[in-house]
Amino acid sequence: MTMPPPGPFGQQPPHGGPGGGSPELWPQYPGGPTPPPPAGPPPPWGPQQHWPNGPTPPNRGGGGKAKWILGGVAVVLAIALAVVVTVLVVRPDKGTEPPADGNHGSESKFASAGDLGPVTIITDDPTCNAWGSISRELAAAEESVEWANRDYTKPATSWTPSERQMYESVGKAMSTAAENTAKLSGQTPHRVMRELYDQFIAYATLFAKRVPSYDVKDDDFAAVADGISSALGRICTAVALNAASAVGPLLSEPEGPSAELRPSTDDSTQRFIENENAVCDDWESNAKQFAARVESWQALDPNIPSTDWTNEQRSVVDDVRPVMSANADELERLGRQSQNPTFEDFAILAAQYRRAFVTALPSYTPADSSLSATSTYLVNSVLWACKAAS
Repeated sequence: MTMPPPGPFGQQPPHGGPGGGSPELWPQYPGGPTPPPPAGPPPPWGPQQHWPNGPTPPNRGGGGKAKWILGGVAVVLAIALAVVVTVLVVRPDKGTEPPADGNHGSESKFASAGDLGPVTIITDDPTCNAWGSISRELAAAEESVEWANRDYTKPATSWTPSERQMYESVGKAMSTAAENTAKLSGQTPHRVMRELYDQFIAYATLFAKRVPSYDVKDDDFAAVADGISSALGRICTAVALNAASAVGPLLSEPEGPSAELRPSTDDSTQRFIENENAVCDDWESNAKQFAARVESWQALDPNIPSTDWTNEQRSVVDDVRPVMSANADELERLGRQSQNPTFEDFAILAAQYRRAFVTALPSYTPADSSLSATSTYLVNSVLWACKAAS
């Protein structure tokens, strides 16, 4: 079977997990050396993810203890360090092009200033190649200090000299990545991509500032940054592998934003959940319920295309499609209920990518896993943003 090329744009935490798990959680290994990530887009199912047994996250660091990987501060390895990135000819999606009169340019530095309508999946974006470069540099910096193997529970007051050097190195790398990402925020024609870039900047910068006085709670900020970084990577991978463009035109356009939006003229790099949102508990409960309902789907091998499915495997997929569709509707409902425009956009984007994956399933190829992974990382990012605000 021919596998798709590795995604050149992003990163995924290189952890695996014991015995199955949830499509809403990043994979984990409970200790020992970190294995390399698999080739190709991160699989949307299989024995790679794990839910905790209770509402309180166990330790996420070293010492052989399990890590609650909704998006912890895992090293985010570049998937395509040795891959020649295909140069994409990209243009704004229909409906997100700047106004023809050019008014957005006189009042705003953002190419997405005129994108005030419904959130849809991204079928092309001119910033993807640049994001790939930024994310690879950050991943290389984290890998070089074995960031994934640190004990995140130790406060700065207990660090050894080598641990202090590790945190300072990663903090500096996150600051550099945030500075470079600011340039992309103005260039993307998509409002939701700008919001993702802005929130990566917000959480990465905040974590870097907390390094000198680091305490366990500060890990949550890096978790959000990692989650958004991986979501951006999967979005761009879905573009590069044509997974998004293959199903994008088949999706129904969601309703527009709940609140009327105005063209953006200023930077907005404050974190999008500063005080825990009333929807946060329901968001987490919904993710757990979804995980429980798709256990049979998780057991399937994501590297098998639909053309090679057995009758039993196809039956499992047929059964899970309405579950995923219902979950997408619930994600959108919760996002609109949040009364937070950025939360809402991320929720609807996650819902649309889940719907895109459902649409792709009858003719599934491994490239389509980038659609499911995008939804997963978006859900995780919101989950950790809720944790960081609580």
